[in-house]
Amino acid sequence: MLPGILDRAMQVRPLKHMLDVSADRTKAIAGRVAQATLSAGGGFVLPDGSNAGGASVPGEPINLETEMVSLADEQLHYESAAKLLEKAYAQLKLAITDK
Repeated sequence: MLPGILDRAMQVRPLKHMLDVSADRTKAIAGRVAQATLSAGGGFVLPDGSNAGGASVPGEPINLETEMVSLADEQLHYESAAKLLEKAYAQLKLAITDK
């Protein structure tokens, strides 16, 4: 019953989806940065050893500055979606407990 109320009363599902998409994009950016540092010779490997869905073409140079800007942008998207979701849950809590 509660999930149905949440979906109708607030836009919780799209906010959760935004968090998931942002997390996936962050993993892809991290994979490209890791691949770029490995190509440079002194890099690191992600814990699972994969490229985390990086979209770069093998052999194509990766611009680390562009990737870091993309990472900062995704961080802002994630934080704003998280704050909106937190606010939606706080409003629900207030509605339930307010008498």
